[in-house]
Amino acid sequence: MSWNPALAPGDPDAVGPEAIETLIIPRARDLGGFEVQRALPSVQRQMVGPFIFFDHIGPAEFLTGKGIDIRPHPHIGLGTVTYLYRGDFHHRDSTGADQVIVPGEVNWMVAGKGVTHSERTSEAGKHGPHSLYGIQTWIALPEDREDMAPVFEHHGKGALPLFEDGGVSARLILGTAYGEAAPATMFSETFYLDVTLAPGARFPLPDDHEDRGIYVTEGAIRVAGQRFEAGRMMVFRPGDRITVEAGERGARIMALGGATLNGPRHIWWNFVASSRERIEHAKEEWRAAHWGQGLFDLPATDHDEFIPLP
Repeated sequence: MSWNPALAPGDPDAVGPEAIETLIIPRARDLGGFEVQRALPSVQRQMVGPFIFFDHIGPAEFLTGKGIDIRPHPHIGLGTVTYLYRGDFHHRDSTGADQVIVPGEVNWMVAGKGVTHSERTSEAGKHGPHSLYGIQTWIALPEDREDMAPVFEHHGKGALPLFEDGGVSARLILGTAYGEAAPATMFSETFYLDVTLAPGARFPLPDDHEDRGIYVTEGAIRVAGQRFEAGRMMVFRPGDRITVEAGERGARIMALGGATLNGPRHIWWNFVASSRERIEHAKEEWRAAHWGQGLFDLPATDHDEFIPLP
């Protein structure tokens, strides 16, 4: 796709430090065999637009025959977004989806009233030493979508809009930006971009979204008179024109945001909801394990085990 005129970059120092509403330093979490850096939710901020969970996965290295082995577990009230830089995930869920995802593709699973899924390294991926590196996020659903039936969508790399020019490569994973729309079905105003910057390249954030944030995955960027290394998330004040500039080694960033929801969400384990009652009901349903008779069922092709309620 040719460069979009809306992407004319500005000056990264055109705004001052006050343009950064929140600076988040992720906390490390051990998920058993690999570590993630969790930026959302944080003490400073629960959400950026509808994004309520943001994990930077790896890089994690595995020997032959080893890999990620996340047993079936439940979700309500959210959509999960899996996007990989290296490695693969074999996703199976209770909608019937059975999909291996590789770098540059997107898996979008909307839990709605209740879904169960597993994520494991594929058998092909275990044939030799391998690594896993990527980002997993959750998007909270609007209240009027919390009771929808669960759905799953997979979109290949070629289906995602790509903007390239001047040392910038920006792939639109979800939502809308710069006059383009990604193919996944969204239920609230959203944007989510994977952006690679050559040394010194500049990139402007979309200015038509209320909440806007950046997570630095690799390298470093300069914005608002400050330098930010990898492993930092900045959330910007609405309304300002924000441009970032890559450091001397270049940078890779995830840009995210959208419209704020009508209020905060309750989070417990893998459940997100606008009310505590929904979460308590989901707890009871998962504990009961009446598969296929209530909110939850197990994936048809991965139903021999599951993660019990904490």
